Amino acid sequence: MRFLFLLGTVFLLCSDEGEPHNAHKETSVMCFRCKRYHLGWCYDFMSSCKLQHKQSCATENFYILTHKGRSMYHYSKLSCMTNCEDINFLGFEKRIELICCKHSNYCNLPEGV
Repeated sequence: MRFLFLLGTVFLLCSDEGEPHNAHKETSVMCFRCKRYHLGWCYDFMSSCKLQHKQSCATENFYILTHKGRSMYHYSKLSCMTNCEDINFLGFEKRIELICCKHSNYCNLPEGV
């Protein structure tokens, strides 16, 4: 009786909805990759990359700062990035906005396009 209990416990711990864990397909997120993306066009070569360990899809938006201090969108860089965090970098002449995602395939396409 104890053997059946242990066998049942092992089966429950090693399976998910009746399928063993090794039968699960690995889900991988794909991202766009382009060095210079602007208004729906890649001015380089558009390709894709698959996320690896500790990576996220990344969108780096580059802005030029005007003399009045306003940001004017210039272009975006799309990639897979390790240890990616949402952040803004502000310099004297430009601003870089880094946006990271990994919730769905090709989530790094800039909004508004």
